Amino acid sequence: MGIPHHFLGYWGYGEQQELEALLTSVVENLSFRRGEALKFSAQENNPLPIWNVVYIGIDGNSPPQQNRIAAISASGLFSSPDAWVSLQENNCLVLGREPFGRVPLYWTVQGQIIWFASQLQLLLPILQQSEVSIPGLYGYSCFSYVPTPLTPIKEVFAVTAGTELVWQSDRQSGILQTPESKKIHSWREASEQLTDEATAITELQTLLKNSIERQIADLKDEPVGVFLSGGLDSSVVAALLVQAGVKVRAYTLDFGNAGIPEYLYAEQVAQFLKIPLVKVAVTPSSIENALIPTVQALDLPFGDGVCVPLYLLSERASQETQVIFNGEGGDQLFAGWTNKPLIAAGVYQAENPAGQETFIQQYLRTFHRLGGYESQVYQPEVYAQIQNLHPEDWLLAALDRNECPSLLHRLRRASLMLKGAQNIHPRATALGFAHGLWVRSPFCDLPLAEWTFRLSGELCLQGACEKYILKRAVENWLPPEIVWRQKRGMGVPLTSWCLNDFWHQLGIWLNPERLRAHNHFYPHIAAQIVEGNLGGAIQGRRIGETLWLLIMWQLWRSHVLNEELSKQSWDHPFWLHRWLWRNYKRWQG
Repeated sequence: MGIPHHFLGYWGYGEQQELEALLTSVVENLSFRRGEALKFSAQENNPLPIWNVVYIGIDGNSPPQQNRIAAISASGLFSSPDAWVSLQENNCLVLGREPFGRVPLYWTVQGQIIWFASQLQLLLPILQQSEVSIPGLYGYSCFSYVPTPLTPIKEVFAVTAGTELVWQSDRQSGILQTPESKKIHSWREASEQLTDEATAITELQTLLKNSIERQIADLKDEPVGVFLSGGLDSSVVAALLVQAGVKVRAYTLDFGNAGIPEYLYAEQVAQFLKIPLVKVAVTPSSIENALIPTVQALDLPFGDGVCVPLYLLSERASQETQVIFNGEGGDQLFAGWTNKPLIAAGVYQAENPAGQETFIQQYLRTFHRLGGYESQVYQPEVYAQIQNLHPEDWLLAALDRNECPSLLHRLRRASLMLKGAQNIHPRATALGFAHGLWVRSPFCDLPLAEWTFRLSGELCLQGACEKYILKRAVENWLPPEIVWRQKRGMGVPLTSWCLNDFWHQLGIWLNPERLRAHNHFYPHIAAQIVEGNLGGAIQGRRIGETLWLLIMWQLWRSHVLNEELSKQSWDHPFWLHRWLWRNYKRWQG
């Protein structure tokens, strides 16, 4: 089965010795990586353009097939890779990704050479200077991830999920052409919609079982893990694995008294399926210890509070298995709970077309980030640079009415392309790979996903019941209180941690002098947030979410981009005890 790996390579017109020397120097500096680096090259048979690829972390299994010179798979099943680099017969370079977005793929142009890599950090030594991309920063502050094809680094780009980029070679001029972007898959509403409930249940049960069969085909007798939150999606995956006769061990998070106690539902599912359950305690100290390793493992900045707990979960699972299953993607396929307010907004918009906010603007607000607060968030120089950027533009393709005329399918398409392909799936893979885990997501199954675009809206969302058809299909596989309970989401207690356990750390992570030196965010933005002065919507749980967004960005700059840290200043409230600061504010008032 091998172990997870990454690759770095180049293609184009240049001096072969210089390029090989640069490639070698990058690999030699990766002392923290395990495994040997293996070169694959074909200069002898293909003199122009030249190319080379190095695999990092691989243990001897060569995954490229046919005309592919590099490939990577989140699951370890290389029959259908998630990202690939190919050479076509007419000397074209092709960079491609499958539509779920499980593995990222990055590229940059240096001279007349295309450098490509499966990890952003691998490209940083290639650049003459690593400079933060202002559009990438702005996208991150709106969504908690950087929207493709942008990355947080200027002049480095990401291949969009479900797309191939094709470069034509021109031997005579030796000049690279602008790449052609080809959509290789699009989520599209079926012309005929399935309305019969009994038929849908039978077909869905078969599709779910087939998906699991494909993902366990290479397993022999080794145990696998499953991340079990006690929610519907992960519970369905656990049940399918048990039905298929796989040895399963479940892993769940325990936030103690600070968060919503989801592990009780996980315990119920594990007992029902008769599988062992490992509870992974998540405490402020374990979060703080794992924070920097998580940032480094993620490679890209991801601002969701669940990232560090999932790092701890992967770390624990890796002690006992090499293959981990999850329930990621279920919300996107079956119109999970976040769609209900948007459907209400869409209906209202249709009946009240003169409303102040467009539907796309309403969709943007569902991310609950810093969109709309630009003038209060960014220093003047950055604020001026983003005036012509509109975050709604990054949503337009996903909310395309031509591909999905009905509102529910359009929302599902958007969720697959945005929150799934650009956030949930790539970060799950990155955290798994950091611990040597192959990551398998049974809901990321193309036949299953395409079938869901045949479902009528009533079968997805019936009254207040989301995921209706999925619940009906699996209601005999799990306890009814698991199947039919209302989803609440993972309750990561970010606000409690930030305002209590991490209070003093906020003064370090979001230090005003460091923010001032970076010249992006206003230096005292953290104090504004905890005082409730940034915006009316940033209250309660949003306080922790917004602080965490900024913390992950700043730590990414320090520990991935490796920027030198400036000296700290003391012009902030976080060096005081919180109760003393609170009383001081009261006296001032």
